This record gives sequence, structure tokens and C-alpha cells, in this order.
Amino acid sequence: MPLDTHTVEVLPRTEAAAGRRRSRWLRLLAVAGPGMVVMLADTDAGSLVTAAQSGAESGYRLLLLQIVMVPILFIVQELTVRLGIFTGHGHGHAIRLHFGRFWAWVSVATLLLACVGALVTELSGIAGVGALLGIPAWLSMLIVAAGLTAMVCNGSYLTVERIALAIGLFECVFLVVAWQAKPDLSAAWTQIMQVPFADHRHLYLVAANIGAVIMPWMVFYQQSAVAEKGLTAADLRAARWDTAIGSVLTQAVMAAVLVAVAATIGRTQPGKPLDTVQQIVDALTPFLGRWAGTLMFALGMVGAALVATIVVTLTAARALGEVMGFEHSLRHRPQEAPWFYGACALILALGGVLVASGVDLVELSVGVQVMNALLLPIVLGFLFLLARRVLPAPYRLKGAYAVLVGATIALTAGLGLYAGIVGMLS
Repeated sequence: MPLDTHTVEVLPRTEAAAGRRRSRWLRLLAVAGPGMVVMLADTDAGSLVTAAQSGAESGYRLLLLQIVMVPILFIVQELTVRLGIFTGHGHGHAIRLHFGRFWAWVSVATLLLACVGALVTELSGIAGVGALLGIPAWLSMLIVAAGLTAMVCNGSYLTVERIALAIGLFECVFLVVAWQAKPDLSAAWTQIMQVPFADHRHLYLVAANIGAVIMPWMVFYQQSAVAEKGLTAADLRAARWDTAIGSVLTQAVMAAVLVAVAATIGRTQPGKPLDTVQQIVDALTPFLGRWAGTLMFALGMVGAALVATIVVTLTAARALGEVMGFEHSLRHRPQEAPWFYGACALILALGGVLVASGVDLVELSVGVQVMNALLLPIVLGFLFLLARRVLPAPYRLKGAYAVLVGATIALTAGLGLYAGIVGMLS
């Protein structure tokens, strides 16, 4: 039977629409990586411990902050996507080109300070998990440093990216943990509406959570990764989706850890701070059982810490290469970029030595996130200026959106700075 004219017209349109949808999904899968990796790294060991400490001390009161930080995180990291695509340079290199070597060193010094703090918390988290399983800290550090150095030296950028994604997705176990903890939604709503702004310890935790979400090394890593992956203007939409999905996922994990601990320690011992990683595990085991709770915590923490260790190490080595002028890309083999790979190995080794000597993970993690918040004015200030000055006209930060971004950055950095200083002086 012959098709009527309506059917003849509709079928090609339907097939064309389906083809466009498939094309968009394929492009997203090809482009995805830099945003997801940096966001999974964002929920690192220090961030997880900070979320747990927040749940233990403040219950659900900081849960709203985790939600509010989703669009702020996207706004910040989306600028790195634009800069990576349209400059083809990493963040440190872009600052050196447009502001001079002095300001590049100021920015990179800020980054290195954040990277050292982050690396120690990541490796301390891994050592803490190793201790739960009876593995001494020195052996955990030796395995991690040797394994990650071998991976970086023998893998291309895409290989490292895929491994980081696979490892980082273990963090999703905390979503299951939060569900199993059966949080009291009525209590959560009440506490969210009762924020103790006059409490200096609460302000300290606010600063720590802001610093746990927006970290200096995230800006450097994503811009360099986008440039190294060779993304173009045609990939901008997909790269934005990559960043948006990652922003939601990382904050969902942070919120899940906070909720799980608030529903346990925060309910039975309200206001009591955590002192050890074991206490976080103890918060999970009543709902999951000793073996399952320990295993799920180990998978989530190790996944978070390892992906962040990869990102932080590469970021520090790349940034040094950008301001000192040596090759700093995974596109080059170790014999072609010895300083870059040597810096990666040295950074891992130094971090491992520091952790093997013993460190208080819980208080260190919160302190590092507060330090990140104090550094935000420098990092976000340069990011905003670059987006205003160096991008091509159609993609430059301008108009009403520039005002929105500027206000968001100023408020976020200002709140982090104020809360951090007040909290530390209390």
C-alpha cells in the first residue's frame, strides 16, 4: 500500500531528528572527560572528610550549601572550558602570556600551596583506608606512588583520563550509603532553616566546604586538560554538559556523605567532632554491617583519593612546566619531557614520605579546605580577568552574564575569606 504524503514527509524528519540526537550523544561521549575527571577529583579525600565533619558537628545545617554550590561550581569551571578551547593554553601559561611572568609565578605559587595540602590529604586518606585493612602507611604509599608513576609514564592523556574516570566512579557508593542511613527529612528541613551565623566554628566549616568545592588546582587542571585533549569550538556545548553533569555528581556525593554522618553521629552525638577515619566508618556500619560498611567506605575513599592524586600531581607538574618553559604534556614520552615526568614522580614521592611520617587526617583535611577558601580571591580573580580579556568576541565574558559571574565570584570568594578568617580567629 503506498504511503500517504503526510507519512512520506514525517519519516525523513523523524529519522533526521534521531540522527541528530545520536550525533549529540556521540559527541558528548567523545568530549566528556576533563569535566567529569576534575569533578570526581573535587570530591577528594579531604572533601569527603570535611563533609563528614560537617554532618557530625552541624547535622544537616550545611546541606543547603552543598546544593547552592552546584551552579557556582559550574559557572567557575565553565570559564576554564572556554579558555582551554579558545586559547589552547593551560591556565599558568595564559597568565604568563597576558599578565607577565611575575603574576604567573604568584598564581602558580598559590596553586602549589593548594596542591601540597591536597596531595597530603589524598594520600593520608589512602593510608587511613590501608590501616583499616591492616596495611602499614609506608607500604600503602609505596604502592600508590609506584603505581601512579608507572601509569603516567606509560599512558597517553586518554588512557590516564579513562583510568581516572573508572576509579573516581567508586565514589558513587556514598549515594547508596546515604539512602541506607534513612535520614530524617523533617529534622533536615528544620536544621537547614536554623543556620547559626554567629557560631564561629560553623563559619569555619562554611569556609571549609566552600574550599572543598572550588579548589585552585581544579581551574588549572580543567583548562590544561581541555587544551591537551584538543577540543574545539564545535565541542563547546558537549564540554559544558560534561562540566554540568560533573558538578551535579560531585555535590551529590558531598551531600550524601554529610547526610549519612548527620543521620548517625550527628543524631546520636550532636555537635561532637570527628577525630579519626575509623569514626566515619563507624557511622556507616550500623546500616550496612561491619564488613560491607568498611568495604564501601574503602572503595569510595580510595576512588576519591586516587583520582584526586592523579589530577593534583599532573596539575602541579603542568603548571611548573607552563611558567618554567619545559615540556609538560602527556603527549610527550618521558624521554621527550623528562622534567615533567620527573616532577610528577618527585611530587608523589614527597607526598608519600610526609604521610608515612604520620598525620591527623581529619583536622588536616578541614584545614586544607579552609586554606583553599582563603586562596580563592587570587585564583578566581585571574580566571575572571582572562575570560574578560583574551577570549574571541563571540565567547568573551561580557554583558549581563559577566556581571552575574563577577558577582558570584566576588560573593563566593568573599564569604570564603570572611568565614575562614573569623573561624580561625575564634
